[in-house]
Amino acid sequence: MTDSDPLRRLLDAVLEDGDGSLAGMAAGAHLSPFHFQRTVRSAARESPTAIRRRVLLERAAWQLQRGSSVTDAALGAEFDSVDGFARAFRRAYGCAPSQLPAAAERGHWLPAPNGLHFHAPAVLYAEAGERREDSTGEVTALLVEHDLEDVEALLGVAEQLDAQALGRVRMRGHAPRPFDGPEESIAQTVHHLVLSREPWLASIAGEVMPPELSTLAVPITGRDVAALRERHRRSAPRWLAMVREVQRRGAWSDRVIDALCEPPESFLLSQILAHELTFSAHRRQSLRWMLADAGADLTDPALDPDPILWHRRRTGDQP
Repeated sequence: MTDSDPLRRLLDAVLEDGDGSLAGMAAGAHLSPFHFQRTVRSAARESPTAIRRRVLLERAAWQLQRGSSVTDAALGAEFDSVDGFARAFRRAYGCAPSQLPAAAERGHWLPAPNGLHFHAPAVLYAEAGERREDSTGEVTALLVEHDLEDVEALLGVAEQLDAQALGRVRMRGHAPRPFDGPEESIAQTVHHLVLSREPWLASIAGEVMPPELSTLAVPITGRDVAALRERHRRSAPRWLAMVREVQRRGAWSDRVIDALCEPPESFLLSQILAHELTFSAHRRQSLRWMLADAGADLTDPALDPDPILWHRRRTGDQP
């Protein structure tokens, strides 16, 4: 939607700072409350009050997932009390505000009849009007969840090695993506394996890129594997939430513009996921070879790379 879009002007009036009353929103659009409400409902299939309440709750959920206090989130969502905010939040998300960070894989969007959502740092994200047939089924979730859990298991093995074993060159000249730098050692490989998803997450969410992501080619010391494992545990739910949300909306043909590329480049969400799954699978298998070369014990069934066996262990579905 452009600034000249009539619906966008109405939505700006719905979401602009103010008292949030129907009269206040209508005044911002220079319309009577009756005409304002009827026009917004006709265009967006949702009342102005409902849009504002839902988008502010989505913003509150987004803030909570990034460390905001419940009190600050409640005030930002225009609630008079934390208790009132907590009740509304529980009705919307099925959990208390304080429990949301632990359930961050659900994302922060609520069901909407119009595809309008809070999307940081902008106010709204407007879904494409055309619905695409979702052909991915559950295989997408299976591939992503297996990938994330396999990374976690491999990091647990790498964490047991000393700095010398981590830093030793084992695959000289190995660089599956040259712009990332070499992956000749366990240290370099786990570094890339964990951090590779984060630039995409920042681009998709409209966030500022963490400055440390510009140093993907820098090797790490043994101490840092534990920190990387913790970082993986924070980013993995966000990655899974993104995948689930895109799949729910059938939005794999949506695009993001990556301004960090020179020149800026656009990517389909489907391309991003395929790209990451491909290189993550390669890195996981390279890492297995290097861990075995370092003398690590890989006989635990949880370290078997086969997604069939992983899924059977997870679900108890035996042949």
